Amino acid sequence: MEHALRLGAVLTQDTSVTGERFEDFFELEHERLLRALYLVTGNRPEAEDIMQEAFIKVLERWDTVRFMDDPTGYLYRTAMNTFRTRYRRGLTALRRLVSLAPRERDLFQEVEVREDIRRSLSALTPRQRAAVVLTDFLGYSSDEAAELMGIKASTVRVLAFQARARLRSTDGEAHD
Repeated sequence: MEHALRLGAVLTQDTSVTGERFEDFFELEHERLLRALYLVTGNRPEAEDIMQEAFIKVLERWDTVRFMDDPTGYLYRTAMNTFRTRYRRGLTALRRLVSLAPRERDLFQEVEVREDIRRSLSALTPRQRAAVVLTDFLGYSSDEAAELMGIKASTVRVLAFQARARLRSTDGEAHD
């Protein structure tokens, strides 16, 4: 909530001088980033928090970021770094323990498919999840995903390969 108040307060400022306005950048990117973070975290409130933190960090550096060749890449890298920091601190584990209450399954197939995807992705390590979401779900190349994650492209390919193999084995177990 604190992040939402900070973000709301700074969004009212006019940050445009010669480049793109932050508000336009936010409108263009926030939904896509939220979806990506939801797939990585498996938790919408956590994904929203990370998204807000990432946008605040970008806004604080907007005078520099808006002139970068790839401000979207910087945003995603910032979001992934924020996620990794949270994960290392154990916040992710704590929030998952709190949210383990059984959920009712929705009768609509689209919701069931999303839940199956979320459950399958939760079996992966955070780095495998990030690699497979960026490359397979969002269509980034391994080079682009590597830049966003702050690792080598070959590492992204290995992580995505391991993630796909794990997803295949989990899918087979679910149908046995």
